[in-house]
This record gives sequence, C-alpha cells and structure tokens, in this order.
Amino acid sequence: MKVNVGISNRHVHLCEEDYKILFGDIPLTKRNDLTQPGMYACNETVTIKGNKREYEGVRILGPNRTYTQVEISKTDAYYLGVDPPVRNSGDLLDAALITIIGPKGEITKKACIIATRHIHVDENERIKHNLVGVEKVSVKIDGEKSGIINNVYLKDSDKAYFELHLDTDDANGFLLKQGDEVEIIV
Repeated sequence: MKVNVGISNRHVHLCEEDYKILFGDIPLTKRNDLTQPGMYACNETVTIKGNKREYEGVRILGPNRTYTQVEISKTDAYYLGVDPPVRNSGDLLDAALITIIGPKGEITKKACIIATRHIHVDENERIKHNLVGVEKVSVKIDGEKSGIINNVYLKDSDKAYFELHLDTDDANGFLLKQGDEVEIIV
C-alpha cells in the first residue's frame, strides 16, 4: 500500500506557560495549515540554542500543547552541540537540554528530541489498510537512492491525514521530497 511523504524540518511545540514567557500576551497566529487536521505553522518563530551554536527563525507549530518540545534532525544536533534521543512526540524521557529564545524571554529545559519516523493514521485508515493491531511497519523507497526504512511507528489520532513523516536527514538520504509516494511493508 502507498503512503504520501511529509518532510518535517526543525520546529517547536510550546505549552501555554512557556509561550507566555517567550511571547508575553501576543497571541499565536496561523501562517498556514499543515496536512494533519487542526495543525498549523505559525507566523511566530524562536531561536533555539545548544552548547555550540543556535538556529534563528525556527517555526512554532500550533496549536499550543500541554508540553514544550523541540524537534530537530541529527544534523541539527551536531550543529547545535546537543545529543537528543529519538522519541515519539510527547516522550521527553532523557530529552536534551535546549534554550528557546523569544522576543519577550527565554527558557532552558530538557525538551529536545529527534522525532521517530512515523505514519499518521486514524481508525478508518487502519481498517482500510489492514493495520489494526500493528505498531510498526517498514517502508520501501524506489528511485535512484532506493532502500527500506524499518521501525516506522503508526501514530494514532482521531482524525489523521494518512502520511509518513520523516525528518530532513531521512528524506535527503533517500532523495525524497514532500508529497512523494512510498510503499508500506507490513
């Protein structure tokens, strides 16, 4: 079965409390919708700072969550001088220490991860594609730099756009771009 590819660049999810520290009373504003229902890229950006360097203009994704999380690639980690674990979104166990700088303030917390490769799926897609009870799959990629990606988690949501999310390192390694199709192997 085929699934579209979504490529995730470095970004930040903020809880309401941390957002207020960084931005004060300025409301979060939507720049554009993302493929996942209810998710959007914000006009607001922050600087993320590691032990060696920093990245400016890092996009915040909305809406705000119950936790703060910085998602980067391994290449970003080398550049910043941090050593984040690979984790599912929301799992901040052993997350790397990172400083997030906004226009009104800054926070430093263990919130930096490399997101697992995952496919967004809802109950209807699980049934349609015979994925009920399946936790992980592999993905076959055709093309000039073909290969197989193992340990791709199925990420459940009430409403999901059926899409594989890879970070920029994984996508670049296989010469994939946003919207390409790959094949799920169960």
